[in-house]
Amino acid sequence: MHKIENAIQLVEDGNAEEGLKALKQLREYANDDEKYTIAEHYFKWGFVEDAKEIVEELISRYPDEGELFVFLAEVLIDLDMEEKAIDILEQIAEDDPVYLESLVLQADLFQMQGLFEVSEQKLLLAKEKSNDETIIDFALAELYSSHGEYNKSIPYYEKVLHNGDEIAGVNVNARIAESYSTTGKFEEALPYYEEAIKKQEDSNTLFGFGVTAYQAKYYKKAIEVLERLKELDPDYSSLYLYLAKAYEEEASLRESFNVLLEGLEVESLNKELTFYAGKISMMLGDKENTEKYLRAAVGIDPGYLEATLQLSKFLLREERFEDVVECLESVMSYGEYDEQFEWDLGFAKNKLEQYSDALNHYRRAYTSFKETPEFLEEFGYFLMEDGKRQEAVEIFKELLKLDPMKYEIEAFISELE
Repeated sequence: MHKIENAIQLVEDGNAEEGLKALKQLREYANDDEKYTIAEHYFKWGFVEDAKEIVEELISRYPDEGELFVFLAEVLIDLDMEEKAIDILEQIAEDDPVYLESLVLQADLFQMQGLFEVSEQKLLLAKEKSNDETIIDFALAELYSSHGEYNKSIPYYEKVLHNGDEIAGVNVNARIAESYSTTGKFEEALPYYEEAIKKQEDSNTLFGFGVTAYQAKYYKKAIEVLERLKELDPDYSSLYLYLAKAYEEEASLRESFNVLLEGLEVESLNKELTFYAGKISMMLGDKENTEKYLRAAVGIDPGYLEATLQLSKFLLREERFEDVVECLESVMSYGEYDEQFEWDLGFAKNKLEQYSDALNHYRRAYTSFKETPEFLEEFGYFLMEDGKRQEAVEIFKELLKLDPMKYEIEAFISELE
């Protein structure tokens, strides 16, 4: 064994050629325990075929040793021979000490093949055979979580947590927090996030914590956590939008805008950050930056309808009707469309005295907004001014059905009729 250990040490010290040559020679005369050790190291170093050859030799001599079957299955998985690995694992007897381990490994293999129910059955069988095995609770929790069944995963994570807050390198509190947050139980998630970051302040956990605090309307906590993330990992681009929104909720608009600018330094073509910079600029009364960032957002993605509609709204408010038409028709030339475009174009072209076009847009908008009182009132007055008095009356009557308190419209109808 001493010579084998020396050969292994040579490989691990960087003298691979010399060490592997020595091991090859020693294999011929090694006993079975030594061969198993050599196979383990071959597998560890990536010489999977060599490991397979040794393990198969050992199995031929020890056909009842379940540990060898598990080892061979792991080797076969590395060789992308999952079906063979499953066949090997199914040969392990129920009274074998590694039977539970084999069930968990089978569950992993079936999950890899997309056979969720079979994987679940294997784990539930393992759970039945050994009720207090933490690793099986963890495997079930991970299985349910990976398939979006978070309500099923949480009780199993809780059982794991009773035996420790980390397993297989996984922060269990973080897993429970993510599960609660994903199911919309934001309040329940927060204390688990608090415990998770005590163990480790990694970027993903901090981001999840910050977003969950924001969604739970704990805006100060969201700011605190996301600012910490920004300090820890300023290139984590996803944090900036939520941090900006949290500052907005706290009525700190200038801070919100500055955060958005920081985010755009990290990811200059992020359309959401760009759009939001325009939106916050509008709230600050900064017309120049409002237009600048809203136009930039549309430029990044002409299909970003929210940005287009906000830009149109801004231009209408500024009575820049030619710019409204240019903006919306440009976006429509890319094949993008929203019903609101018709209403906005109808209004803008009416103001530009392009009455025929305006009428066409209003008629198309009517299909979508015939139950919107503001639209019907605007459309009715347009029709009246365009000389279509009878059609205007019909539109005003529809308006009165929706809003009977419009007495001035009722009087107007009487006058028209």
